[in-house]
Amino acid sequence: MTTYTLHPDTKCNPEEAFQASMPWEIPAFSQPEEHVPEKDPHFHFVESTTRAILMGFAKNRRVYLYGPHGSGKSSHIEQVAAHLNWPCIRINLDGHITRADLIGRDMVVIRDGKQVTEFVPGMLVWAMQRPIALILDEYDAGRPDVMFVIQRVLETQGKLTLLDQNQVITPHPCFRLFATANTAGQGDASGLYVGTQALNQAQLDRWHVITELGYMTAEAETQLLERKLTELPSEQIQRMVTCAGLLRQAFNQGDLTTLISLRTLIAWGENTLLLGDPHEAMRLSFFNRCDEVERVLVSEIYQRCFDVELS
Repeated sequence: MTTYTLHPDTKCNPEEAFQASMPWEIPAFSQPEEHVPEKDPHFHFVESTTRAILMGFAKNRRVYLYGPHGSGKSSHIEQVAAHLNWPCIRINLDGHITRADLIGRDMVVIRDGKQVTEFVPGMLVWAMQRPIALILDEYDAGRPDVMFVIQRVLETQGKLTLLDQNQVITPHPCFRLFATANTAGQGDASGLYVGTQALNQAQLDRWHVITELGYMTAEAETQLLERKLTELPSEQIQRMVTCAGLLRQAFNQGDLTTLISLRTLIAWGENTLLLGDPHEAMRLSFFNRCDEVERVLVSEIYQRCFDVELS
């Protein structure tokens, strides 16, 4: 069982660690624990997003981060936690997450060789009692009954009452709460994110910081791919980024219904290294999941960048 350092015991300079200007130093832990994410040496921090996340860690603000798929929302929070040595766990609010999963339930356990029934805390209760940053992924896809459970703890000092146990859970002073989503809580008008829903406005109002993270600039994406995929020629990476930019432009204009993300761009590069063929890698990474009618346009854009026609 992990033994946690209960409180931050050092400070982190945000300018040095994240290239983000903040008016105060960030509390941090000097030693990593079991649940501290691994550092990604190639990660690119977006200053505006990083500043919002640092507000969550340093000043206990509840941070809601939204944006398109594959833009690095959860990774941003995890990498900030990694640099602060702050334990961090993620819960995906899919349709199978129930109230009992978050709060807990009575379960049969073995004590001294005998079966006994006792209350086993859920992930939310467990995290609240520890110096842990909890990330609620796919927040706009959560079930309504689950969302009302979370609403109770959204205030900075939000306490959680366990009715079945006659117990009130007071959050640990270093418990932090974050959420990531594909929408701003108003529902999805693009049709890309099936299963998401409009959030309760009373709940959305309880998030202290709401910020959007889009895709990187072409320059930033190029630099990231060059750091991650050192074996790929720079010219090829530049063509990949240009192609991705044109595909996103076509999406914004309504000509495509499939959006190429940074995650897909990295997968394209990785598959290129595995196959030694960027064109086949493109087919496997993105082209094959496009609508058949739209593949003609994707092929035209690709030919403009690589002088090769996808088929």
